Amino acid sequence: MVTTVAHKVNFYDTDAMAVVHHSNYIRWFEIGRVEFLRQAGITLTELMDDGYVFPITEVSAKYMNSGYFDDELIIETTPVALTKAKMAFSYRVLRACDDTVLVTGFTQNVFTSRATGKITRLPDKYYDKLKVMLD
Repeated sequence: MVTTVAHKVNFYDTDAMAVVHHSNYIRWFEIGRVEFLRQAGITLTELMDDGYVFPITEVSAKYMNSGYFDDELIIETTPVALTKAKMAFSYRVLRACDDTVLVTGFTQNVFTSRATGKITRLPDKYYDKLKVMLD
């Protein structure tokens, strides 16, 4: 299931060449991931309150076209793998006015105990909600 969220490029997202700085796309992947969790009925606050964090263990991005100040973007987030210990996503960030793909990407996150910092298995309370989003 693809989750989409709109985002507008701010002036501070650009570099001296008036182009979106490459590091921002990684931040925008996070916006997409958080929206995906919300649509699954999960908030990061709830996960953390229950003792789980969701750190990234792998990230990649392929830059295809430049984004610019004031561009309206669409961040597409697609879950590609899920176990009780980890989850992976693919991303596309597009310019809304012409559907130009600016970047594609991938992240892998692991479910980790907030108390110990060790990888842990996600309880069914969360796993079942995430699994539905993959079907």
